[in-house]
Amino acid sequence: MNTKINAFLLYVGSSQNEFIKELEASEMVKSIFLVTKEDIEMPTTKCQKLELGSMVSSSAIKAIAEKSDTEYSIIIAKEVNISFGYFAIERFEYIASSTNAGIVYSNYSDNIKGKLTKHPVIEYQVGSLRDDFNFGPMLFVKAEALKEAAANFTEDYKHAGIYSMRLSISKNWGIEHIAEFLYSQTQVDTRKSGKKIFDYVDPANRGVQIEMEKAVTKYLKEVGAYLKPEFTEVKFEDGDYPVEASVIIPVRDRARTIEDAVRSVMKQKTDFNFNLIVVDNHSTDGTTDILKKLAKEFNNIVHIIPERTDLGIGGCWNLGVHNDNCGKFAVQLDSDDVYTSDGKTLEKMVGAFYKENAAMVVGSYTITDADLNEIPPGLIDHKEWTPENGRNNALRINGLGAPRAFYTPMLRDVKIPNVNYGEDYGLGLSISRTHQIGRVYDSVYLVRRWEENSDASLSIEQTNAHNVYKDRLRSYEFKARKELIKKQG
Repeated sequence: MNTKINAFLLYVGSSQNEFIKELEASEMVKSIFLVTKEDIEMPTTKCQKLELGSMVSSSAIKAIAEKSDTEYSIIIAKEVNISFGYFAIERFEYIASSTNAGIVYSNYSDNIKGKLTKHPVIEYQVGSLRDDFNFGPMLFVKAEALKEAAANFTEDYKHAGIYSMRLSISKNWGIEHIAEFLYSQTQVDTRKSGKKIFDYVDPANRGVQIEMEKAVTKYLKEVGAYLKPEFTEVKFEDGDYPVEASVIIPVRDRARTIEDAVRSVMKQKTDFNFNLIVVDNHSTDGTTDILKKLAKEFNNIVHIIPERTDLGIGGCWNLGVHNDNCGKFAVQLDSDDVYTSDGKTLEKMVGAFYKENAAMVVGSYTITDADLNEIPPGLIDHKEWTPENGRNNALRINGLGAPRAFYTPMLRDVKIPNVNYGEDYGLGLSISRTHQIGRVYDSVYLVRRWEENSDASLSIEQTNAHNVYKDRLRSYEFKARKELIKKQG
């Protein structure tokens, strides 16, 4: 069999030697490059030391590309142990050569204390622009595509090298997913998904995020999907609105938290009139009775029970926004969360519309436990958003923040997807295509993390389903922006 592959492995110690021996035994592997700065003894005769501080910098990718003198390269840039399945390398090579793909990746299994658990990954789409897209720890890369990507670097990245490489390869080459479990890994980062999803807004990672934004912005410019900071003016008309702002809460079976949410709205201090529209989606746990009681106590609560039984959160939002009681601005509040106790949430959110001439405003929030005690990571302010480039960077990140507020005519025009996840993110992408999104960086919202919350720790299958949908929203928006730019000439 012809030698076709070099392997590049982030070397963390002798625990990886069994995997290295697997590579050594394969007739398809020419050389094994151990990436480390430590003085080490070569585990096998095929091994060479590649002295790099990391594998995610642009200089590392250039060095790997330079050493890639075979048709394909295996790149493993994470601190993991891997064990290949039967003829797994051959399977990677067969799919890569048959499809002429630039990158091939596969499903894998997690080895946790000797027990293998299957870990499926999702298909790559044109909207899979997240820098944390999970390919698994191993990439099977065509050397020609790798060299093209390395030659395309215009920035000296410390952290965004692999991300930029992937984006660059995707321009001219396919990225293929093998829906088979071809290897297992021993996982090092065992944090639950509820913690991982906030990594990108950790202040300690801000430098990383700046690099990632540069990489995706460069890519969008190269493929004709970059939007210049030019926005359609919003002309706020008085219209025939019963109030200036409406808080909208879709709810089903939240007897434990709904009263806290409602009372946090009623405590708002504003110089304008507002109301609360609660769309009670056929609750069965006593939520309806609680809302009826509160509606008697406060005269600015509109309690709606839909006639339809097929509404998700998005559908409930549509019902609230199109109700005659809806104000000029519609402000989000989830049924298990609350506005901050200072009573200034609505005032700050509505004020940002006028101050920034925005069609949508996104606030900042604090993560709490079920009893509203702050827990890590605390404040989520999404300061990676900038007025000039926020809408381009929005295609890379997985959320825009909370609470969200909208100029009601925009929502009535766009319509909200009738789903239970991601509907607000899709709206933000769509609105930002033409209009400015305003920001409030003060914490105006408390988000509970508890056992019944949809964003608590998710299964692999749930996480994958969410990511597939958001990638699809990004794909729609990516294509829409390219079409808009074409029309603008």
